[in-house]
Amino acid sequence: QVQLVESGGGSVQAGGSLRLSCAAFGYTYSPYCMAWFRQAPGKEREGVAAVDGDGSAIYADSVKGRFTISQDNAKNTLYLQMNSLIPEDTSMYYCAARFYRNIGAVLSPGRYQYWGQGTQVTVSS
Repeated sequence: QVQLVESGGGSVQAGGSLRLSCAAFGYTYSPYCMAWFRQAPGKEREGVAAVDGDGSAIYADSVKGRFTISQDNAKNTLYLQMNSLIPEDTSMYYCAARFYRNIGAVLSPGRYQYWGQGTQVTVSS
């Protein structure tokens, strides 16, 4: 059973930084694509960043230049380094994984098979 466990969320002031981690386990071969999504109360889940098995990464326009997605395959861990945080980044952040390889990194929630429980990020002004 594939499981994704996020950590690293918290409260920070605007301009600060956080690094989210997503530990993945319960599979025999690595996911092809992993991603971070976020969802604020009353809003739809939106893609933040994704990386595929070839190392290609994509970002939402709202986080480009501020967030960096990376992965440590030896540790089966996905990261999201978030710098220059703004109050609009306040949300629950979710890790997602996909095993099929017919498409590359995308930010559509429907393209992912497995999800973590989320970690809360709160940015105060």
